[in-house]
Amino acid sequence: MFNLLMFNVDWPSGRVKIPIARMFEYTESEIANSFRNGSDLLLDRLISLPCLFCVEGVADEVAYVGQINRARVVGKEVSLEVSFDTDIPPLHNRMIHANRTGLDMPEEFEFSRNHWAVKDVDLYRFLLRNVRPRRQRPVVFQISEHENIEPTLVSAMMPFDASFNEVYTAIREATENVGLKCRRADDIWENPAIIQDVVSLIDRSRVIVCDCTGRNPNVFYEAGIAHTLGREVILITQSEHDIPFDLRHLRYVRYLNNGEGRRVLVAALQSRMQTILGH
Repeated sequence: MFNLLMFNVDWPSGRVKIPIARMFEYTESEIANSFRNGSDLLLDRLISLPCLFCVEGVADEVAYVGQINRARVVGKEVSLEVSFDTDIPPLHNRMIHANRTGLDMPEEFEFSRNHWAVKDVDLYRFLLRNVRPRRQRPVVFQISEHENIEPTLVSAMMPFDASFNEVYTAIREATENVGLKCRRADDIWENPAIIQDVVSLIDRSRVIVCDCTGRNPNVFYEAGIAHTLGREVILITQSEHDIPFDLRHLRYVRYLNNGEGRRVLVAALQSRMQTILGH
């Protein structure tokens, strides 16, 4: 069993208050009765269960797996102190909603109403089946233990040269046309080493556009990282001869770096991104 707490509260603060009136909603009566002694709540027994802490919604709202460390009744509320399991990455309601039957959450209303339910489901077995396991991490640069992809983020990997500025503008235009946002490594300055900024950007991105023009070794290295991390990679180039031999079996977009050529590039990238997004 596990506790499902669906409340629009500040879970990361670690201290929240829950209305008693919302307890045991969407919970089988037999289960609910097992945590009561007459009119009294058996809080010690209840908080021994693992917990899924959520807020309302079915999209990119963040949910956490953890436990209740302390609970006490204060008037018509239950005051909770909670903590999260650091071995499990934050989840998103989109994934929970897509797999809701596995969590005994068949009712759509469970995602749009504050409530505390108890589900007769092995939460950790569910997570083993539906959450990606830890990955081995490199030593040259750092990646987070668990993926945290930003669903609207596109990154552009290209030479740091002024001649590519208008190309980058075209890439940004294409991404904005399909409701995404685009960044490249020189937009950010978060780490002492630029390679760490580049890798962090790739790791967070849903799509990576790699400009192979000029056979720039940094771009090739970054394309390899993106492919290794399993990201969607779009190759572009001003010359087909600049596509590495090992990648020539992949589709790429050839463009001319002039006004008309960049307009064609915008249209081609927009079409490819719409395919990736499933539009």
